[in-house]
Amino acid sequence: MPGIDFDKLRREITMEEVLNLLDFEPTQRSGDQWYGPCPLHASTNTRPRHFSVNIAIGRYCCHKCHSQGHQLELWAAFTKLSLYQAAIHLCQQLGREVPWVRHW
Repeated sequence: MPGIDFDKLRREITMEEVLNLLDFEPTQRSGDQWYGPCPLHASTNTRPRHFSVNIAIGRYCCHKCHSQGHQLELWAAFTKLSLYQAAIHLCQQLGREVPWVRHW
């Protein structure tokens, strides 16, 4: 099984692109920090601080389900796929080439 250049993928796919695929609508924004209902546990509570994401650094945290990480980890948690499979799936969803590692 070929490897994936995860660092390159994280540089190329932004957190905002992943949030758009998840139909995330922030209820509050403060610069690069966005807040809203968690897309992972289908929160209907609109309390603005359950889910927070920093668009600039590409990190998220849900203070209710305790999920946290970068944009690839968010997609993996949402799709319930391994990080490897989620990276391939995300590239397919966005119409991008998977950045395969051709040599070690």
